[in-house]
Amino acid sequence: IRCWSNIPFITVPLSRAHGKSFAHRSELKHAKRIVVKLGSAVVTRGDECGLALGRLASIVEQVSMLQNQGREMMIVTSGAVAFGKQRLRHEILLSQSVRQALHSGQSQLKDMAIPVLEARACAAAGQSGLMALYEAMFTQYSICAAQILVTNLDFHDEQKRRNLNGTLHELLRMNIVPIINTNDAVVPPPEPNSDLQGVNVISVKDNDSLAARLAVEMKTDLLIVLSDVEGLFDSPPGSDDAKLIDIFYPGDQQSVTFGTKSRVGMGGMEAKVKAALWALQGGTSVVIANGTHPKISGHVITDIVEGKKVGTFFSEVKPAGPTVEQQGEMSRAGGRTLAALQPEQRAEIIYRLADLLTDQREEILLANKKDLEEAENKGRLALPLLKRLSLSTSKLNSLAIGLRQIAASSQDSVGRVIRRTRIAKDLDLEQVTVPIGVLLVIFESRPDCLPQVSALAIASGNGLLLKGGKEAARSNQILHHLTQEALSIHGVKDAVQLVNTREEVEDLCRLDKLIDLIIPRGSSQLVRNIQKAAKGIPVMGHSEGICHVYVDTDASVEKVTRIIRDSKCEYPAACNALETLLIHRDLLRTPLFDQIIDMLRVEQVKIHAGPKFASYLTFSPSEVKSLRTEYGDLECCIEVVDSVQEAVEHIHKYGSSHTDVIITENEKTAEFFLQHVDSACVFWNASTRFSDGYRFGLGAEVGISTSRIHARGPVGIEGLLTTKWLLRGDNHIVSDFSEHGSMKYLHESLPLPQRNIS
Repeated sequence: IRCWSNIPFITVPLSRAHGKSFAHRSELKHAKRIVVKLGSAVVTRGDECGLALGRLASIVEQVSMLQNQGREMMIVTSGAVAFGKQRLRHEILLSQSVRQALHSGQSQLKDMAIPVLEARACAAAGQSGLMALYEAMFTQYSICAAQILVTNLDFHDEQKRRNLNGTLHELLRMNIVPIINTNDAVVPPPEPNSDLQGVNVISVKDNDSLAARLAVEMKTDLLIVLSDVEGLFDSPPGSDDAKLIDIFYPGDQQSVTFGTKSRVGMGGMEAKVKAALWALQGGTSVVIANGTHPKISGHVITDIVEGKKVGTFFSEVKPAGPTVEQQGEMSRAGGRTLAALQPEQRAEIIYRLADLLTDQREEILLANKKDLEEAENKGRLALPLLKRLSLSTSKLNSLAIGLRQIAASSQDSVGRVIRRTRIAKDLDLEQVTVPIGVLLVIFESRPDCLPQVSALAIASGNGLLLKGGKEAARSNQILHHLTQEALSIHGVKDAVQLVNTREEVEDLCRLDKLIDLIIPRGSSQLVRNIQKAAKGIPVMGHSEGICHVYVDTDASVEKVTRIIRDSKCEYPAACNALETLLIHRDLLRTPLFDQIIDMLRVEQVKIHAGPKFASYLTFSPSEVKSLRTEYGDLECCIEVVDSVQEAVEHIHKYGSSHTDVIITENEKTAEFFLQHVDSACVFWNASTRFSDGYRFGLGAEVGISTSRIHARGPVGIEGLLTTKWLLRGDNHIVSDFSEHGSMKYLHESLPLPQRNIS
């Protein structure tokens, strides 16, 4: 049997100085020299006769893109046998049809049988066509490809191995993509097998080992093995409990049960793992991924090189803590235990966390001081973000007060009956509140978010994954430690997890089997990126906080400057800060208008003029570039409107459905504004800054949502709950309620149980 597995695995390769493979996926973007191994299942069609041309074209496009970025790409490919089989079948059918037409008559054509095709003959017939196809495809990207056929002897004979090495290096130096395959036309025949219903084929296992040997021989940075499965699973793919292994470490083989082989070839996943581990010890990083899935095959190679979580990554560096997948499972299990506690026990945990925030104040502020010093020294944070990063004694005291509010108001949140219906005699239905499941909260530069969100998750019985910014790493670490200390009093420490691995946000957003809701807390760009990256997981939040204040003709002089100053200047970086000031046209060139402008100048607010406002002025401030701008600083836009109706239309066109305010003494005008503005929060004669969970009496908030479903506005405990239906019967079946059945539907509303309001 032609078999690369004669090469001993897990040994230091010959003539290869031991190198260091990449420890983390994020480092793969630095890979310079890359081998892409295409298995037979990737290259061939589903009928195993002929090539999957669309898939192959997509792979060539990705390889070309990476090659044109300055990387050195090599391809180890299968497919010659399948391509040759297609050609030989065609020739045999044509030859038989002519002979039978001459000698046996047309009636015999349907009885023609195609003989079993010998694999080496198929390879001989298919090699030239396969290479011609690769050349034609690469030519479309102005890239030259060269074919290299090898056998086992080319690696065992020292002179031949040096020749092969030299040839490959010369091709790479000339920016040519080598296409490498075993010379299947001359190798010994494989053993008979039943992979293709009795038809002998060249074993895929050999190309796995060939790719690994070649990668190590050429000192490549990365080996990408494309197969017809997503990667390596802890049990055979398709079985009920099979889970994709994100990162595989040497020594983990005992935890894996290998299943059957793919539809073509002999190697299977076990051979791939052996080859991958051998390459890994030789200093080459390895990723095994799916090259056949129509949704990902068009970008699977580039995604891997970009460090995205695709397939199984082989690493020699095992992290000290659990993986994010393990954290997700721990959080779900812990959340279910948390939800099963008595309300008083959940409240006790939150009260304990509030006490710890004040008791451990000095340690928290010390850790936060180190984060601030590092951020200032590196100069990577703008002043508004530095303010968000900073903690103080007053902030911690406010946090503790808010947490105690949450604890006091959470007594009746989980398991509350919100509807009762008598379906029929002795058949009662209840709708009750339950936790959503596992929440992923991603936040930037705001460590105070961690205890707030943790308390809300605890009160609502949800598991929680937290991903904070690295600029607040020390602050987040100690706050999470205190949270787990509080959770430990009732044995639910695992319910709240802080993700410390080098996990990209985009990868976290793909964990749809572990996460039920994503809540981003940060810049509008962060929220937009998460909304774009989330695959099958709902995102609660807002991408922008473009808040408006409309000053009506009937506005009170005393109220206008106070409300505008508070809305814009009290905390300009907040998402509920004023960004656009709408002034009724009749107020221009009035003392009230002058007071507004003077106040903004005193507060050093930079003014941008909207198009209509600029048209009224001889010398106007800089005209605004966009009326949809969230400044997040001491800047704002001023625009003129002719009526409350026009103000509403402006807000609907340029706003973000966050928070909008009217200042007026005319109740009718105010009610029109309140009823017609379609935002999450609409206020009359009050600052935009009241749009906050703590100020609403929710204790705290996980964020402000501008979405149209589920929770909207500041989201507290209620927004983190969903419902389930409980039906209690006594031997009831649906057929009893049919036309001739013995029972009738009642559908009577029943009174709700008395709520425990403290």
